[in-house]
Amino acid sequence: MEIDPFIFRLSIFILSIFIGYYVVWSVTPSLHTPLMSVTNAISSVIIVGAIIAALSGSSDKIFEVSKIFGFLAIVLAAVNIFGGFMVTQRMLQMYKKKKK
Repeated sequence: MEIDPFIFRLSIFILSIFIGYYVVWSVTPSLHTPLMSVTNAISSVIIVGAIIAALSGSSDKIFEVSKIFGFLAIVLAAVNIFGGFMVTQRMLQMYKKKKK
């Protein structure tokens, strides 16, 4: 019996959601800053792939699906990186001693 590729990929996606949820919520607060740094690094790799996707295809068409999704991925990954740096800075401020 052969499994439909869509069902196979959907089950992997659903399992990754559950695993990601339990991994993120079981992290202690002291490890959130390094975790955010890794997330920022992954988002920078996503931006490189999104730039390649946005620049792919023929140059005579402006609105191709790959260009639209590539641009959308660039915007969302940039927001994720910026937000990650903001959260990391706030977390690091919590550990600094306050001046009198």
